[in-house]
Amino acid sequence: MTKIKTITCHVVTTPIKRPFTSSRGWLYKTRGTCLVEIETADGIVGWGECYGPSAVAKAFIDTQLAPRVIGQDPFDVEVVWEDLYNRIKDYGPKGMSIAAISGIDIALWDIIGKSVGKPVHKLIGGAFRTSVDAYATGLYFTDMDRLVEEAVEEARGYVEAGFKAVKMKIGLGSIERDIARVAAVREAVGPDIRLMVDANHSLSVPTAIRMGRRLEELGIEWFEEPISPEDLDGYVEVTRALDIAVAGGENEFTRWGFRDAITRKAMDIVQPDVCAAGGITECKKIAAMATAHGVECVPHAWGSVVGLAATIHFLASIPDQPPCLFPVSPMLEFEQEENPFRDHLALEPIRQVGGKVAVPTAPGLGVEVDRAVIDRYRAA
Repeated sequence: MTKIKTITCHVVTTPIKRPFTSSRGWLYKTRGTCLVEIETADGIVGWGECYGPSAVAKAFIDTQLAPRVIGQDPFDVEVVWEDLYNRIKDYGPKGMSIAAISGIDIALWDIIGKSVGKPVHKLIGGAFRTSVDAYATGLYFTDMDRLVEEAVEEARGYVEAGFKAVKMKIGLGSIERDIARVAAVREAVGPDIRLMVDANHSLSVPTAIRMGRRLEELGIEWFEEPISPEDLDGYVEVTRALDIAVAGGENEFTRWGFRDAITRKAMDIVQPDVCAAGGITECKKIAAMATAHGVECVPHAWGSVVGLAATIHFLASIPDQPPCLFPVSPMLEFEQEENPFRDHLALEPIRQVGGKVAVPTAPGLGVEVDRAVIDRYRAA
């Protein structure tokens, strides 16, 4: 039986032409990620990705995790996960340590799929759909003198490109400024486009409730991260006060991190990130727990084509919530800001057509990585 031979972290980065920001205030001037390459003794290569600061993920893997994984059977994916988690949980049950485990986990599933000639979704229960509805994430703050105009132009561009759903940023420090911008986008795209907003946890509980009531009037699909992720009681308060769906959880990790949010129904939609929350293995557990409590699971996605492909396989394996004749299936977040690692890292990029993205059917993740792109943008 084949064993894991090597684990290599590739840190890639590049400046972007048009920096952007959100309510958090930091300016995105570069894009980058940590790609995890695992090779078995018989030459099968699997790829994974870690969310968050790439150098930190690499340090965790190189110094803490890789020595425990080399020599293991890649098919023992849950055994490996539990061993790694128990190795680091005394000092890292959340955050970058879990993101590092996530990258390894995704790469192992890629290896398993390639070994047996099956796509990952066939190994985690099958696909409930052959394509997933995609929404365009964008409408950050770029030109502070044209906040409304640039949002309208960008949103119209996504609709013209085929997207049937768009998510935009809010959190300008004024309810009136935010609502004016959202209202302009709503008018520009029309009533049939699903429109979501993301505050990036920039609001207080009272402000979030006031904002949410105004957003309800504009037919907003969900209100994402209205308040700080640490304030679970606050989330309960906001969710109970509003008819609009409240979403959150991209900053949470593992089944234990999501447990209270789900069991208390602190939010209507949980958004684990496959590259952050524990990989495909752990996100399947989070989704099952959410389903058992009547909470939707719509994963967060940000990064390269590797993480995007892993998210699609995970998303394909989630049942409609609830199943019915005319279901509303969980959507794929398809972030649209400049990112060569999303658009050029794979020899065959993932594309949306008519607002849908096909679920990959090739073995593993279904992504063939172009090593020339890694070499071009390599940081470490």
